[in-house]
Amino acid sequence: MSYVDQLVEAYRKFVALPWQENLAPPQRVWMTVYPPEHERRLRLHLPAFKAATTEHNRAWALIDITISFEQWMADHEYRDAYFEDPELLETALPAFFDHLVEHVRARLAEQPDPKGVVAVLGAGTLFGLGDAVKVSALLNAVNDAVAGRLLIFFPGEHEGNSYRLLDARDGWNYLATPITPNGRNG
Repeated sequence: MSYVDQLVEAYRKFVALPWQENLAPPQRVWMTVYPPEHERRLRLHLPAFKAATTEHNRAWALIDITISFEQWMADHEYRDAYFEDPELLETALPAFFDHLVEHVRARLAEQPDPKGVVAVLGAGTLFGLGDAVKVSALLNAVNDAVAGRLLIFFPGEHEGNSYRLLDARDGWNYLATPITPNGRNG
């Protein structure tokens, strides 16, 4: 059984458990953690995650943020100037982050089912966009809008409550519940 198949099975067991009510917003976030080299295989198995969710009578929705930055940049009036001098882009990244938060919150508002799962795909694409755009900041900005559970597909590693996107040197602490094959850390 492949790593991603094991991850799907771990998720299937996890989503079948009774859900505790009255959790703090960060505790309603699940992080499906996998090594970055499994990103393509994970994307191929997204229907299995959906099936594992719906077979337990839970709603499923997917928010794909993979090309959010590219779409935002394509519509930006100063995009040509940013391509000519990428250092100028640093001042615009907070606006992109605000745009991303608004997009994710709007999609979460479309999923008001407290027994549903909303998955976010593409967290790895935020890597390298600087301090203004981080997965941790995104989660903090949207977790109060989660009605059921928010499932983040997270290419990286974790140890305890510390998560490291794409195995970066710096990580952050978060109260999300990690889902890994066999419940292993890292």
